[in-house]
Amino acid sequence: MVSLQTPVCDFGWKAPDFDLPGVDGKNHSLASCMGEKGLLVMFICNHCPYVKAITKRLVNDTRELLEHGIRTVAIMSNDPSDYPEDSFENMKIVASREHFPFPYLIDESQEIAKAYGAICTPDFFGFNADFELQYRGRFDASRKETAEESSRDLFRAMLQVAQTGRGPSDQIPSMGCSIKWK
Repeated sequence: MVSLQTPVCDFGWKAPDFDLPGVDGKNHSLASCMGEKGLLVMFICNHCPYVKAITKRLVNDTRELLEHGIRTVAIMSNDPSDYPEDSFENMKIVASREHFPFPYLIDESQEIAKAYGAICTPDFFGFNADFELQYRGRFDASRKETAEESSRDLFRAMLQVAQTGRGPSDQIPSMGCSIKWK
């Protein structure tokens, strides 16, 4: 397992469109996922210790962001052949068990991860209502273990996007497991 950091935010970069199947049995597009004030697109998976360390807080924060007009979508782009825990069937189990308040989609071809430039799990892309990138940073200070005190970097950044349409100028990169490419 290789740990990687995300690059700095390319403010204003436009979100690539997608049309991917979700664990709910429906296909979801960029437009169908967009909230009134913005959208958080995140690349996650089931097996990654970095994702597991933040899952409970992530669910709570994305639920709270809904109240501010920010919707969320999660995309799993790993090749599950070497990581069976990331299979579509296991995605359904995790989404149900954790009560995901957002669509959980599979990017089987890995084309969407490549279009976004996703490199690790978790990898966060926070867009304003005009589909312009405003956040590409960490969730909080957690790594493979949950941080004692949550700085709520992602939540605060997306709240700022909801209120102003702009993300914070200072962002700390996300760190996580490399995407498992085919």
